[in-house]
Amino acid sequence: MNTKNTTEAGSLKRGVVLLKLLATGGARGCPLTELSEKSGMPHPSAHRILKQLMAERLVAHNRETHRYRLGPLAFELGIAGSTMYDVRDLCEPAMAELERATEDTAYLVLRSGFEAVCMHRCEGSFPIRTLVLEVGSRRPLGVGAGGLAILAAIAGDERQQIIERVAPALPLFGKLTPTALAEACAQTVEAGVAVIQNRVSLGVTAVGAHFCNSMGQPIGAISVAALSQRMPPGRVRSISERVRATARQVELSLGAPAAARPRR
Repeated sequence: MNTKNTTEAGSLKRGVVLLKLLATGGARGCPLTELSEKSGMPHPSAHRILKQLMAERLVAHNRETHRYRLGPLAFELGIAGSTMYDVRDLCEPAMAELERATEDTAYLVLRSGFEAVCMHRCEGSFPIRTLVLEVGSRRPLGVGAGGLAILAAIAGDERQQIIERVAPALPLFGKLTPTALAEACAQTVEAGVAVIQNRVSLGVTAVGAHFCNSMGQPIGAISVAALSQRMPPGRVRSISERVRATARQVELSLGAPAAARPRR
């Protein structure tokens, strides 16, 4: 066995572990101590690999905060990869099945910074359709069932930062307030699904559930919107189960860990 090749393969695996951890750290990044602890690597080993990743622009280091985060090359590679892997293609079969089962319109929204973007919709067969989102439209995270499902699944500190960031735009959506949005997140975590009734669109009830990527990050949501008169409590519960199941289906397609769940 070639010792050099074995060592290089080990370093590569440890580098991938660190990159995955940094991907969950967001813009704030992670300190060396946290990376060492979560990866199970000694400080010197983690530091050495981080320096190698920095040399390749995969990792950046903030000298003031002593935190590490993903570097510019990671972003560039992500952009290149996004042209080859379209989440819409992975979601289409599950969304079509959801639309057929409910006869109402199913939506796919993805997180984009502090916003939720409608990427796709499958229009329901019910004669009166609730087309509350146009493909390509954007809303602050937390507005709408899909955006609320995503926001509620984000860890507490980051979630609060997002609420503070989107606060100025909230009154435009049913006079929503930061306090009310925080409470809605707590209710969503408790229920495991986001339910919005007559808030953004009068006469419309929507149900949404988030899904995670392979690193356990909430990146999108599947939702169903229908006329409120078609959504008594029993049907809301039934659709909630279907939407959750569809979101889990999407997670399986993305290789998300089974333990991915909303975090308080």
